[in-house]
Amino acid sequence: MEELSRSTAAEMETTIDAINDDLLHNILSRLPALACANAACVNRSWNLIITSLLSLPNLSSALSINPSLQDAVNEAVDKVLSKPIRPKFAIASVGPSFSLQQAHQLITGKLGSRIPIVTLISQGIFGCNAVDDEFKEVQWQFIENDEAHPDHVNENHGVLLTVGFLPGLKVSLIPLLSKTQGNQALMIDELVRNIRECSSSVSGSASPVAILLFSDHETDMKPVLQKLDYAFCQETVIVGEGGSQFLYQGEAAVDHSNDAEYSSAAVALSFLRDTGNPPGVGETQFHVVLAPGMTQIGPTYKAVAVRERPRDFSTWLTAKREAQVESLDGLTMFDQIYDEYGGDLYCSALYIGVSKRRKCSIGKEKASWIYLQEFHEVLRGDEEYLYVNGVGIRSGDSFQFYLANANATRDSCNNASNNITRLKRDLDHQNAGCSTYKKSVFGCLMFSCCGRGEFFLQPILDCSPFVDNFPGITFSGTFSAAEIARGDLSQYRPVSEERSSLRCCLHVYSTVYLIMSFTPESPST
Repeated sequence: MEELSRSTAAEMETTIDAINDDLLHNILSRLPALACANAACVNRSWNLIITSLLSLPNLSSALSINPSLQDAVNEAVDKVLSKPIRPKFAIASVGPSFSLQQAHQLITGKLGSRIPIVTLISQGIFGCNAVDDEFKEVQWQFIENDEAHPDHVNENHGVLLTVGFLPGLKVSLIPLLSKTQGNQALMIDELVRNIRECSSSVSGSASPVAILLFSDHETDMKPVLQKLDYAFCQETVIVGEGGSQFLYQGEAAVDHSNDAEYSSAAVALSFLRDTGNPPGVGETQFHVVLAPGMTQIGPTYKAVAVRERPRDFSTWLTAKREAQVESLDGLTMFDQIYDEYGGDLYCSALYIGVSKRRKCSIGKEKASWIYLQEFHEVLRGDEEYLYVNGVGIRSGDSFQFYLANANATRDSCNNASNNITRLKRDLDHQNAGCSTYKKSVFGCLMFSCCGRGEFFLQPILDCSPFVDNFPGITFSGTFSAAEIARGDLSQYRPVSEERSSLRCCLHVYSTVYLIMSFTPESPST
């Protein structure tokens, strides 16, 4: 019997060793992440195959709408780790009926303490359902009086978890701190210096490949984005969402959670080109497509009298039209744009896009001029002033009105589809004639304004530009209160050639697509 057992064991060992590498690769690629990591310890052959598997670009995402926070986290984590992956970062979005602190603890407990993790409460989520693999869109309703609307509270649950491994890149997490005492200033220069130092130490360049930003709902991101756009080279991608509550963990982050002097106003996931990688890793690239949901209307105005109201974070202003002397109040400006646009004006969201010329510097560096456009929501107008949200407008700044409505939103979705189709066509052209080492898209994160859904008759319309072009590729995202995408005004139509070069990084009623592609390095390179 003992000889038979030894014989059987020998036959099994021979059978396993006889499996060719292609079949073994197929088998191991179907293992969950933890089982795959354990299998790497079996022998050298398995280790080589699994190391190859874990070196591939991977973005894994899953959504759960389970009303139990524990079960929702378990479902999402189990799904994203159901195949081999070595996560280098994680982003989790949870519903407002869940405890942010508890959700963050559960997720970090599952994924460990060694990777940067951002957990936030967003306006909604969309992605692949962990239970049935169906694409799901969930937009939450934020109710001030929960007791008066218990049904909405019960519906405001869900978890979206996205983890990623991007070959050739290191991910570092750096917070934007705000002083809680004194003038409560945002420490923007320190954020820039920390990102520069971290990037220089990893890549030899002061500019990262990309920065993914998440900000607190009370943080004014306009001055932050002004300096980030100024400080880093134009090739650095900057995207993200504003208006969220968040928690984070990361190796590069200094923990100020117990420091009463500071609070975290925003957090930056910085993607850095890692020069310490061995040769042959390949290159991960980011492609940004912006679908702005507003259209320009009316003439150009110039601000005359400007009164800032920091207490309620608003500005009162009068203006005049170019080449005219008479100052105009809010009602007069409304009448002028009403004459052009018509009766739907009061059924749409109205903003002014203000062109600003400002000096900018980091620390004691020599200041330079920057030219930018920032949007301010129109609150109301009367016979004295036009009232807008936000501060930072000066006398002499020019502005135009922008309108968000169904037509502008639908047109922007179509334009985004055309741009993503063009990207796909360019990739196909680059890959023509290549049997191996092809450039491919492996994932996309999307940030969409929570107000755009009001203009669509059917759900998930903003998802179609990517899904139609890259079916089966990982795709997920969140609804947000403000969308961050570094760029200029050229994607806003119509816009004059003179204004198209103005920098614009914070958008409203827009959708941002962050598309990720990978180019393997050929042996001859």
